Amino acid sequence: MDEPARAREDDWFRQNERKLLEDARKAREQREAARRAQETATERQRRKERHWMKCPKCGHDLKAQDLEGVEIDRCGFCEGFFMDAGEMERLFLNRTQNERRSIFKRLIGL
Repeated sequence: MDEPARAREDDWFRQNERKLLEDARKAREQREAARRAQETATERQRRKERHWMKCPKCGHDLKAQDLEGVEIDRCGFCEGFFMDAGEMERLFLNRTQNERRSIFKRLIGL
């Protein structure tokens, strides 16, 4: 495949990935709005205070860490890392294979 054709193909994939990200973000926001509408403010506050920045695996405290402009949460005890909705897409979509590999290596500490 010649270079101009490859460039057009790469552009087409980037544009479609952006659209997929935007559609996923909108759908997630709609689901979150529906869930918020179902629970009361006091229930939300009570749940947040109990579980805020706690590791879902071992229960220890999580610390926020910046990775490529995305804030991930990492447990200092079991070394697990956790991402909020949409953060995985922001980290890995619209990246080259080498960039993805580099991010993943930093994520797991290699």
